[in-house]
Amino acid sequence: MISNHVPVEDPDRQESGLLSAPEEALWEVPTPHSTCDVQLDEQTVTTVRQHGNPSGPRLVLSHGNGLAVDPYYPFWSLLANDFDLMVYDLRNHGRNKVGDQQNHNIPTLISDHDAILSAVVRQYGEKPTVGVFHSLSALITLLSFSDAYSALVLFDPPLCKPTASEQEFIQSAERMAATIRNRTVRFKSEQQFAELLSIFPGFARVVPGVRELMARSTLRRTADGEAFELRCPREYEAQIAEFVRSFSPLLDLTTLTCPTKVIGADPT
Repeated sequence: MISNHVPVEDPDRQESGLLSAPEEALWEVPTPHSTCDVQLDEQTVTTVRQHGNPSGPRLVLSHGNGLAVDPYYPFWSLLANDFDLMVYDLRNHGRNKVGDQQNHNIPTLISDHDAILSAVVRQYGEKPTVGVFHSLSALITLLSFSDAYSALVLFDPPLCKPTASEQEFIQSAERMAATIRNRTVRFKSEQQFAELLSIFPGFARVVPGVRELMARSTLRRTADGEAFELRCPREYEAQIAEFVRSFSPLLDLTTLTCPTKVIGADPT
């Protein structure tokens, strides 16, 4: 497993609001073996990072709405000995620059997904490939017409429950979007954000160090340098939540072209 549990103190992070990882669990995402820059449109580039075992079967991994792929490192690091890992951030998330909000929508993300898969094959060649996706990226994959996967493992894709009406699903999406629009957007430090996460059920029982990793991965310095802000603006995240209500009912799971496992991992 590629992980680092040795405490490291970074002098540049001290007295700066930047979070030093706790001694009991330091999650530092390693330098990738290689990278693949993918031009999504004239203004937008995302970088696919290769980790793990290049000789193994390929896994392609991405994340949920408003998040980034780095906070999932405690999960995907467990796969590094056996699999060739390709990880990437969705546009306007994680390590990517923020682009135009009008291009932050489901059809664009589907196009991005297909472009990223094609770029991976061009640079690294063809091999058995399994998609491992959470939430938004899982939905994007289901909506894509790509047949590049040998199998899919999808965590919490935002689908209508069989017993729920479409109206109930729409109302749930609207509540989610409203909640997102009320999110705090400015934090005095990464530590403040990590402490705030501890009150949310989804982060109450994560392994030590994950909340700190989330803070480092989803916040950036504000332009004035005096605070931190969300890397994916809350307006962008809320906009996607609203798009989900329209696109999820379009899914036809009978058209899946490969073995697919769907895991409902979030009890909230």
